[in-house]
Amino acid sequence: MRRPRLRGVRERGVAVITALLLTTLAISIVASLFWQQQVQVRSMENQRLHLQTKWILRGALDWASLVLFQDGLDHMQYTSLDQVWATPLAETRLDQYIERERVAGENFDATLSGNIIDACSRYNLRNLADKGQVNPEQMEVFGRLLRNLQMDQQLAGRAAAFVAAGQPLEAPTPEGGAASGENGAGTGTGTTTGGTGTGTGTGTGTTTGSRTLPSVSRSSVAGSPMKFLAVDDLLTVPGFTPAMVERLRPFVIVLPDVTPVNVNTAPAEVLASLMPNMSVSEANSLVVRRQRAAWRGIEFFAMDVGDSRPITPNAAGVRSDWFLVNSRIRLDRAALDAEALIHRYPTLIAGGGTKVEWIRQY
Repeated sequence: MRRPRLRGVRERGVAVITALLLTTLAISIVASLFWQQQVQVRSMENQRLHLQTKWILRGALDWASLVLFQDGLDHMQYTSLDQVWATPLAETRLDQYIERERVAGENFDATLSGNIIDACSRYNLRNLADKGQVNPEQMEVFGRLLRNLQMDQQLAGRAAAFVAAGQPLEAPTPEGGAASGENGAGTGTGTTTGGTGTGTGTGTGTTTGSRTLPSVSRSSVAGSPMKFLAVDDLLTVPGFTPAMVERLRPFVIVLPDVTPVNVNTAPAEVLASLMPNMSVSEANSLVVRRQRAAWRGIEFFAMDVGDSRPITPNAAGVRSDWFLVNSRIRLDRAALDAEALIHRYPTLIAGGGTKVEWIRQY
């Protein structure tokens, strides 16, 4: 009689354990389903936030384009730092403009900040060469900029050769023999720009003061370098280090077209590089001078500089058509830092306008 009773107890114990195991398994399955659903919901929320930051960025660029367009109409002759476009946008809350369900007690933040920088206030590395030919005058300008930043100015020649090698070479012109550049030959009489008189010689190009850098050509570059598209491409040039590129970043840029430096917005280091015999401290005095009144023509800048300091031909101007727009967006958990290049066409009235050339997100 005892054995059947013990057998019944064991069977009841096994049943209880089995029930507990099944319950645990069911709870695990349900928890896993809820966890997967929560992950999917969070993923959808992140996608929504990312999309909303994209739309905020697009709106910010549209606003910046409108500001630049209107400024171009108001100041067609010159661009300076006392104009509306140069006013930075402080951190602005956008909570009331974001459509979403409000959760009680939720701390939801949406902010936008940014600023517009004159891209022509920096030296354009694209100026170092045109149509595959090194521009010796611009090479001297870049060399002086390197010197002003306590770097080896001989690196300007290497950079110019790499920029030229990344461009298609222009074919010789039918009239006059070779295209203008470093390898053309001819004899003629002309006036030296920035020099001390006139003379007759063999060769091409224009002399500017006293040359300090040896001539270079694209043939000095081995292989087929890629076209320069960003400042980071300087790392492909032997001699440039990441630390040097970071030091140069606030002073140089790569634009699609050849552009003069805007003397109304350029820093002192860049201003001093436009003339062969100007120090950075002297350029700082020009920066203080332009704070009182911007130069409305390059001739007024030349008058303030003086005849003893010839400006490199085609290296300086007072108007800008390229601008960098920096945006910083914070939306709940999402964050987006972006930089965009906007081209403002000179013919604003005759059907021109602004165009976003590229957007880089960080």
